Amino acid sequence: MAPRLQLEKAAWRWAETVRPEEVSQEHIETAYRIWLEPCIRGVCRRNCKGNPNCLVGIGEHIWLGEIDENSFHNIDDPNCERRKKNSFVGLTNLGATCYVNTFLQVWFLNLELRQALYLCPSTCSDYMMGDGIHEEKDYEPQTICEHLQYLFALLQNSNRRYIDPSGFVKALGLDTGQQQDAQEFSKLFMSLLEDTLSKQKNPDVRNIVQQQFCGEYAYVTVCNQCGRESKLLSKFYELELNIQGHKQLTDCISEFLKEEKLEGDNRYFCENCQSKQNATRKIRLLSLPCTLNLQLMRFVFDRQTGHKKKLNTYIGFSEILDMEPYVEHKGGSYVYELSAVLIHRGVSAYSGHYIAHVKDPQSGEWYKFNDEDIEKMEGKKLQLGIEEDLAEPSKSQTRKPKCGKGTHCSRNAYMLVYRLQTQEKPNTAVQVPAFLQALVDRDNSKFEEWCIEMAEMRKQSVDKGKAKHEEVKELYQRLPAGAEPYEFVSLEWLQKWLDESTPTKPIDNHACLCSHDKLHPDKISIMKRISEYAADIFYSRYGGGPRLTVKALCKECVVERCRVLRLKNQLNEDYKTVNNLLKATVKGIDGFWVGKSSLRSWRQLALEQLDEQDGDADQSNGKMNGNTLNKDESKEERKEEEEELNFNEDILCPHGELCISENERRLVSKEAWSKLQQYFPKAPEFPSYKECCSQCKILEREGEENEALHKMIANEQKTSLPNLFQDKNRPCLSNWPEDTDVLYIVSQFFVEEWRKFVRKPTRCSPVSSVGNSALLCPHGGLMFTFASMTKEDSKLIALIWPSEWQMIQKLFVVDHIIKITRIKVEDVNPSETQYISEPQLCPECREGLLCQQQRDLREYTQATIYVHKVVDNKKVMKDSAPELNVSSSETEEDKEEAKPDGEKDPDFNQIMHAFSVAPFDQNLSIDGKILSDDCATLGTLGVIPESVILLKADEPIADYAAMDDVMQVCMPEEGFKGTGLLGH
Repeated sequence: MAPRLQLEKAAWRWAETVRPEEVSQEHIETAYRIWLEPCIRGVCRRNCKGNPNCLVGIGEHIWLGEIDENSFHNIDDPNCERRKKNSFVGLTNLGATCYVNTFLQVWFLNLELRQALYLCPSTCSDYMMGDGIHEEKDYEPQTICEHLQYLFALLQNSNRRYIDPSGFVKALGLDTGQQQDAQEFSKLFMSLLEDTLSKQKNPDVRNIVQQQFCGEYAYVTVCNQCGRESKLLSKFYELELNIQGHKQLTDCISEFLKEEKLEGDNRYFCENCQSKQNATRKIRLLSLPCTLNLQLMRFVFDRQTGHKKKLNTYIGFSEILDMEPYVEHKGGSYVYELSAVLIHRGVSAYSGHYIAHVKDPQSGEWYKFNDEDIEKMEGKKLQLGIEEDLAEPSKSQTRKPKCGKGTHCSRNAYMLVYRLQTQEKPNTAVQVPAFLQALVDRDNSKFEEWCIEMAEMRKQSVDKGKAKHEEVKELYQRLPAGAEPYEFVSLEWLQKWLDESTPTKPIDNHACLCSHDKLHPDKISIMKRISEYAADIFYSRYGGGPRLTVKALCKECVVERCRVLRLKNQLNEDYKTVNNLLKATVKGIDGFWVGKSSLRSWRQLALEQLDEQDGDADQSNGKMNGNTLNKDESKEERKEEEEELNFNEDILCPHGELCISENERRLVSKEAWSKLQQYFPKAPEFPSYKECCSQCKILEREGEENEALHKMIANEQKTSLPNLFQDKNRPCLSNWPEDTDVLYIVSQFFVEEWRKFVRKPTRCSPVSSVGNSALLCPHGGLMFTFASMTKEDSKLIALIWPSEWQMIQKLFVVDHIIKITRIKVEDVNPSETQYISEPQLCPECREGLLCQQQRDLREYTQATIYVHKVVDNKKVMKDSAPELNVSSSETEEDKEEAKPDGEKDPDFNQIMHAFSVAPFDQNLSIDGKILSDDCATLGTLGVIPESVILLKADEPIADYAAMDDVMQVCMPEEGFKGTGLLGH
């Protein structure tokens, strides 16, 4: 098989020898390459691109063999959503609610808590109707306890693989798109639950949170001088353990209970001694709960960045934990067994994923709860607290320490849940109350109905797919045209017809039409030739068009292509001929005017023009992809193309006639023009006897007269105002001349424009008026004070001598007279002088001008503000510290109005990263003023572009207790603010 490029050239090889008027039907069919490359079924293994006869590899393979029924639909098997036997039910992640799901599963598997919640009275009785429930009405829990009841009932007896906790999450007012701190959620929800249950009459329900999770410890301070003990009792629901610097859980507990010395400035005031004394302080565990929650403090505050970070260090913990060595009263039962490990996957404190490893209290087997997915952990998978980190490079991972039997190590566990070990094992499951079971049964019925509906939809899709399979299989055999009548159909449409995943649309052949509404020769490569029988079926079933039969082969396009190809081959020869003809001198009136620029580039223009004609296949008849020729072409590109000059248009004047400048054109012979006209038949033609444009001649004469007039006016005005033109001996307000008491004012803009005209009268227009209205306000008052005109506003005005002013009034139109008069007050004080302006100053508009100037100063678009760090009272600029760049297109007032709640301006985090100084260690000042308001704007702080801010850094605080205080004061976080967790 010949390469495609050679095949295309072969289809048009005849055009080099055949004249356009000699093109026959055989030439047309050859140009369309219809029979050049017949397709033999069984030989082609892929589609022959560009061959309209090849119908192999267009998507038919999925229909010709045996087809899997699953390919006829995209509906998953509803049984995949069914809960497996002896497995737990998962919870849907609503976006960023994985931290909620993990705690729900842990609390659900606390049988005592579940049993107590089932005993809570419920408003479900209002929903119940006799022995049943309202069929047309969905149950909506009214309280947090009811939500938790219903969730636990579904987790226990639902037929679904996972359930939706959105009602519970919505009742708490949680943001499903925001990742929250799991430890804080646990504390707040337990507090909310305890407060809610405290109103119950049943003591088993009212006290369940305290019985299960509440312990007691005492802060004990002992005076070293007198030995007096001071106790402060406190309840706890979890022990918060510092893990930094520790490898084992027991070390973390020991540090929590270790003795602290109070000495020096930190001495303790002893009420017995009535003075400050050295003392020791420690925590004593008085009682422990049935469920012991140990919070591993993995999220700490980083002073360098000013944000929280996660500690990814390994902590070892055992499945059995003996707490007797740590409690004050010995002899009780203090042996705990591990029941849950809550895990945070990820290296950042602000993102990641929460999952839980929880032990089934009835079977003693471990399960991994990961939102919807629940997996049994056994064999090699039973590695508690071990989960792969998210988005953490493997190089930064430290090696996991070796763990003995019954012990585990985790770098991601943030909470360990231990249950008090007892001899009794729960043998009976917690029973779901009848009213809750009725709700669960109704939900299960809905689920079963959904499964039946999905199964029916799958069956219908399969039946429909099988029917189309038989249709396509039969019709594909009748697609080849052979010797019978044929038509052309878009290859793209055929491929979509064979694609079972997309619905078949009407046939659209418009993209393949030429400007004559026929099949374009260059579009044959994206068409397929099919039998008339198959085409009739296609159009009857799907519609569309237009239908392209053998009559759709476009003779006009073939003839035009033939002409273009012949001209291309002839171009080199004609180029030499024209060059020789241009050497001869043209005499008489037989010549033609041609632009010199066109003569220099006519060969390139001809080649580009022929290429454009040869590439008309890409433009069609304007119906492809819409109603324009080039949909993707921008308006700017089309405008540039329109402005490009065609051949010989460079000697056209603006009126479409021959230009008057003979330097831009040349006379060529009639023979040379005849050759050029073959390539540019639409070029403007100007015989040598053609007169130049009469309108241009008139304009040229008028232009010459205007230039002469402008020169005369400029010379007259320059002679009349020599000092104003040269800016010599100008009066000055700050040093008022003694020989006059009156000075006149014009705008500096008028003076500059007038000087431009006088210097270049032929290029600039004359200045006709003074235009003093620009110096006045809308009320007609002066916008400048005498003091400002001597300083900052002096660049806006020009002072005029009285003699000059008389001449200005003669030469220009004066709209407003502005003058300053000096008056000496000799009667009161001979040395005092007053200056009066006419018109007088407008105070209101003057104040508005000053305000506008201040606003302009605070325009922070691409502005730069410098920060200098002060070390030992010396200003130093750190090399690596960039300027504080502020970019905005709004004024300061606009920013203040549009500022959303919580936005802070300026953003001095740039300072933190440049100098490694946390925000709470930054002391900023400008011009001696301390910048202490974090919510203030740059404008209200007086920080304008190019200002210099001084930074003095406080020394960092070493101890962690102080660091935690700073974190709470200086780095406030929204957390669960505004949610139902804080409503109680």
